[in-house]
Amino acid sequence: MSKKSSVIPKRNLEWFGIILSGICVLIIIALVFALIFMVANQGLATFFVDGVNFIDFITGTVWNPTVKNEATGLPITGAVPMIAGSFAVTFLSTLIATPLAIGAAVFVVEISPRIGKKYFQPAIELLVGIPSVVYGLIGLMVIVKFMRGAVGGTGYGILSGSIVLALMILPTITSLSIDALAAVPNSYRQGALALGSTRWQMISKVVLRAALPALMTSVILGMTRAFGEALAVQMVIGNAPVMPNSFFTPASTLTSVLTMGMGNSIFGTLENNVLWSLALLLMFMSLIFIAIIHLIGKVGSLEHTR
Repeated sequence: MSKKSSVIPKRNLEWFGIILSGICVLIIIALVFALIFMVANQGLATFFVDGVNFIDFITGTVWNPTVKNEATGLPITGAVPMIAGSFAVTFLSTLIATPLAIGAAVFVVEISPRIGKKYFQPAIELLVGIPSVVYGLIGLMVIVKFMRGAVGGTGYGILSGSIVLALMILPTITSLSIDALAAVPNSYRQGALALGSTRWQMISKVVLRAALPALMTSVILGMTRAFGEALAVQMVIGNAPVMPNSFFTPASTLTSVLTMGMGNSIFGTLENNVLWSLALLLMFMSLIFIAIIHLIGKVGSLEHTR
């Protein structure tokens, strides 16, 4: 009798844990779908309710929702300037941050793990904890001022925003790159050295190649972080919704236009709905980045199984 009474509560506890975990998963899934539905519902209203042409929206180069087009009678809502600005700062910041991040990861894992873990990783963790508004203030007071003196103009622009974003995504790419290099089996290193490779040949030809899928994932995650950043970019890019023709002139991104315009428009109006359309476009691009990450993971797992 005592054995049965001791077994039943354990089984009940196990089922309780399974049910509780399942409820948590269902809540998260419901939140994700609710978020996607809300953004899609408001974003698509621009085209199905307000009558804005989707092709004009996605290919137009002029953004001025407060002014109506004489031919159509609808506000001018070309999203290309913000799309171009978002991709420009994302790719440029990634180009700046990636070599620094991978070089730092190689130092921590392969060159001097003791010094890297003792001094470098705490510094990286400190950078992660700094709020984005602080990065924006630093960019405003240092980078914009430097650009103004170096190349002239206002100092605001895509390059200023890219440098700030590079500082913001540097900890993310570095931390994930460290994990990627550390995950490479030591047998790869020992085998390369046993075959007569130098230390640098071992790192460049074996370790980096073995960790390439994980390194690419870290870079894509950094790009996702940069693409969705709003406040810091808004403070240094200039917020001019025009087609960027230089890295040194004011521009805008999807996030900067959203943060500036959402609070100044009435919910349900066309001016507000078109901002939700930008949000829907932003979310769609983030989903593409996530899909790329999963694709890289599948390709990497297939290569490891060969």
